[in-house]
Amino acid sequence: MPSLTPLHETYCKWDRTPPSQADVLEGLAQLVSTSLSGVHELIQVVQTEVLRTTLGLSAQKAKQLQKHPQLQKFYQFSYVALQKYGSHFLAPNLRRIIEKFPVLHDKPLTPTLHFVVGALNGIFGDFFLKQHNPMALPMVLYDHYGSLQQGELTGRVVILAHGLCMNHLTWSNHRYGGIGERLLAQRDNNTMLYLNYNTGRRISANGRSFANTLEDLVQRNPRITSIDLIGHSMGGLVSRSALFYGKQNLYQWVHMVENLVCIGSPHHGAVLERFGFVLQDKLGGFPFINLLGQLVNVRSNGILDLRYGSVRDDDWEHNDARIGFADDNRKPAPLPSHINTFLIAGTLEFEKLRNKALSVIGDYLVSVKSALGEHQNPRFQLKLPDTHKAVFYGLNHFEIQYHSSVAEQITRWLYPDAKEKVEAGVQTHMINVPHNYTFDDLEGIVET
Repeated sequence: MPSLTPLHETYCKWDRTPPSQADVLEGLAQLVSTSLSGVHELIQVVQTEVLRTTLGLSAQKAKQLQKHPQLQKFYQFSYVALQKYGSHFLAPNLRRIIEKFPVLHDKPLTPTLHFVVGALNGIFGDFFLKQHNPMALPMVLYDHYGSLQQGELTGRVVILAHGLCMNHLTWSNHRYGGIGERLLAQRDNNTMLYLNYNTGRRISANGRSFANTLEDLVQRNPRITSIDLIGHSMGGLVSRSALFYGKQNLYQWVHMVENLVCIGSPHHGAVLERFGFVLQDKLGGFPFINLLGQLVNVRSNGILDLRYGSVRDDDWEHNDARIGFADDNRKPAPLPSHINTFLIAGTLEFEKLRNKALSVIGDYLVSVKSALGEHQNPRFQLKLPDTHKAVFYGLNHFEIQYHSSVAEQITRWLYPDAKEKVEAGVQTHMINVPHNYTFDDLEGIVET
C-alpha cells in the first residue's frame, strides 16, 4: 500500500470503475479519520479572530493569549477529541456497515449519492486523489439511460460534459427532459453520451483525460461518423481543453468533431471566484475577513482554475495561485477553425431592464461577456459570428443547462434543417424566458 494512503484503510480502489455504495462508505470513513491539511491552522485562526472581535484585543495580544498553557491544553484536548470521534466512532461504524452488507460492493450509486459524491469531488477532488480515497471519481461515459456506456457506437455521437460539483444526471429534472432528450427526438441515428468526472481536478488535467477518453472511444468504435461536444459551465472549459490537447497529440477524434456548444462557461473566469480571491488578498486585516479568507482558500484546484478560465497546464504550473493576487496569466487556447462553436449565456436580468449589478453577475456565477467569450484583450477573444451566440434572460446558472428553450436553440444550431427551423439568433416563444437575443441585441441592455 503506498505511503500516501492512510494506514487505517481497509482497502484501496485502483480500477477506473465508478465508486460503489461500499466505496462511498469507506471514502467517508477515511475522510472523517484523516487529518485534513490546514484544519489545525484554521482552528487557530478562528481562535485569534474570536479573541480580537469579542475581547477587543490586538492581533499581537490575541496571539500571546492563544499561547497560554491552559488554553493550549484545552485546544489540544478539543482537537484530539474531534479526531478520536472520527477515527474511533464514525469510521469504525461506517466500516461495520460494509462488513454487514457486503452486497454494497456491487450496488451502484443512487441519484442522491451521485449528487453527494459529485459535490464532494468538486470541493475535495484533488485531496481525494492524493489520499487515494475511493470516492475520487474516474472519468467515464454514461448512456442516455444512466448506465455505463457499453457496446458498439455508430453514426453521430453527442457527448455532454457537466459542470463543477455536478454529475451526469443533472442534465434534466422533473420539469424538463433536457438537451439530450430533445436531440434524441431528431432521430438522426445519433447517440447521447454523458461524461462524468472529478471536477476538483485541474481543468487542463481533465481536458487531457477527456482527450484520451475520446481517442479510445473512436478507436474502439470505427463506425462513429461525427462527434458533437456540449459542455455546461466547467464542462465547456474541459471540452475546450480536450480539443487543445487532442490537436497537440494529433488525435483522430479531433477531426471528427463538428460542433462545440458551451453553456454558461466562464471562458474568461467566474466573477464570484475572483471576488473571493480578492477578498482574501486585500481585506485580510479586517475582523473575521482573515478567517473568511482561510475558508475561501479551502477549495479545489478545479475551482481555482475558474478564476480566469484556465484550460492549459502552463496557465497554472508555474504560478502559485493560492498566495497573493494572481494576475491573468493565461495562454491563448484558440478554437479549432473547422469546428462550429456556439456559446450560450444566461442572465438574471429581464429583457430591456438595465441592472448594472446583474449584468456583472450574469447567471449568478458567470457574466454574460465571459460566457460569450468577449474580452478586451484580442488574444483571448473567442471570435465567433453573432448568430453563434445566444443570451437567455431570467435563467440562472443551473436552470440554463436543462431548460427547454436552451434545448430548442441548440437543436436549431445542430440540426439547421429541422422542420421547426427559424432564423437563427432571435426567438420570441421562450417558456418562462422573455427573449433570446444574439450579442448584437445586447447593446444598450447589458453593461459592457
